[in-house]
Amino acid sequence: MSSIDAGLFTPLQRDGKAIKDAEPLAVPGLLNRLAANAQARLSFAVLVALFAFAVLGPVLWPQSAAEQWLSDVSVGPSRSYQALLVDPYAEVDLPAAQQLTAVNANTEFVDLVWPPVDGAARYAIYRKLANSDTVAGLPLATVTELSYRDRLQLRRKAYVYRLVALDAGGSALQELSLRVSPVAALSVFEAQMHGLVKTGVSAASLQGQQVTIPAHPLGTDAFGRDMLARLIHGARTSLFVGLVAPLLFTAFGTLYGALAGISGGRVDQYMMRFADFVVALPFLLFMILLRVSLGIGPGDSGINTIILAMLLLSWPGPARLVRGQVLQLRGHAYVQAATIAGAGRGYLIIRHLFPNILPLLLVSLSFAIPSAIFTEAFLSFIGMGVAPPTPSWGSLCNEGIRHMMSHPHELIFPALLISIAVLAFNLFGDALRDVTDVRTRQRLI
Repeated sequence: MSSIDAGLFTPLQRDGKAIKDAEPLAVPGLLNRLAANAQARLSFAVLVALFAFAVLGPVLWPQSAAEQWLSDVSVGPSRSYQALLVDPYAEVDLPAAQQLTAVNANTEFVDLVWPPVDGAARYAIYRKLANSDTVAGLPLATVTELSYRDRLQLRRKAYVYRLVALDAGGSALQELSLRVSPVAALSVFEAQMHGLVKTGVSAASLQGQQVTIPAHPLGTDAFGRDMLARLIHGARTSLFVGLVAPLLFTAFGTLYGALAGISGGRVDQYMMRFADFVVALPFLLFMILLRVSLGIGPGDSGINTIILAMLLLSWPGPARLVRGQVLQLRGHAYVQAATIAGAGRGYLIIRHLFPNILPLLLVSLSFAIPSAIFTEAFLSFIGMGVAPPTPSWGSLCNEGIRHMMSHPHELIFPALLISIAVLAFNLFGDALRDVTDVRTRQRLI
């Protein structure tokens, strides 16, 4: 070997000591450093809990995310309870009454009977919650008979009925009121629809039986669907998009940036100018054009569209990051030695460059995942992402915002899960960045 060739492999010197090139941080060493980091342990535990919630949730909580409980619409967190089977449309003989009286008072229907009032041509009936400050209440009907069946769905709360007797001119002659506390009940038809009783059995034979209404630990939405079941299935959608999209555009950006960095010259310049062009494209406008070009309508699910849009527009970030690292690593002695020895670009990327940039890619990926989750939630929230009835955390927020003032739990729970997931991934990425700072450290030997 000539003196010139030998000089190529002579170690660099600093203060009379040889400097060893930076080596990639080994996976066992990375895991040990993560295990010693309290922030990494906490955030990793939260992430494991989120994935267990999405994967094992349907097994531990087998309620259907699409099943509608019409007797429990927009209710808060509730326990299971016993309900009486009734038929709201069955004819019932009502007794004569000496005063305003409630017969068969249950949450499916309430029969009101009252005595005749002298001079009364018709009767106006109103209903309100017992703790409501409203004076009149909700007008239910104006009838000429001495009875009325209220079939509007009631809750397990106390109500006040108000009866106003009117003469032919519409003037009030007398006013009666009654406080009613309906018992929990379920129609025979709904019980058969949910499989609580056998189908094909006459409603008359089932009336009076007791059935168990399942609990709703996180309440129900405006259609009576269990919020916990929808959050579990929504977690699968949101985490799927949040993982698959970053993995795809990070892999493509890594390959693109590595080829640009190792090629150098005009090829590098042309490739990076194209990356700058992609960065300049507006994501929301591109998403709209992509949905139109693919023929996706307002009611179609846009999971694949979201992933495709992120893949097409989000790869320049990892590409720039990898290109910068490749340009830095190209000047190291072991890379130059491998090049002189005849190593090709593929070998240099896989054997020498990729192991050194892997920890940095893991950090970049850990920050890309929460960004993708938030992007999916935002697009679903504005109606351009996952469409109902497919649940996702973003679409659940979109549904819950409509009832935020009256039923805040429909918005709070999906928004809380989005916040927890984004925060956990960001904290884990921050901890991962801290433990991988030493990968570029040069060690004196």
